[in-house]
Amino acid sequence: MFLGRVVGTLVSTQKEASLDGLKFLVVRRLTVDGDDTSGYVVAADAVGAGLHEVVMVATGSSARQTVYTDKRPCDAVIMAIVDTWEVDGQEKYRKK
Repeated sequence: MFLGRVVGTLVSTQKEASLDGLKFLVVRRLTVDGDDTSGYVVAADAVGAGLHEVVMVATGSSARQTVYTDKRPCDAVIMAIVDTWEVDGQEKYRKK
């Protein structure tokens, strides 16, 4: 799992039929201090995340273990919207 920030959307009209109905978002990975990295991933959105929200992403076989992505060819899923996070007693993020 990793933390990321939603930076965009992805629309695909031609895709594998089992992906119909999935919403895809572009997520930029964050460091433990909340800074952007250069890494991006396209993830299915299982929780209704929006642009600029900080999210928790599962990848690999774990991405197919949500109700939303079960038995679908999905390698990344947004499974939580982050409200707050702390590291070593310091708050790194709080949702506004």
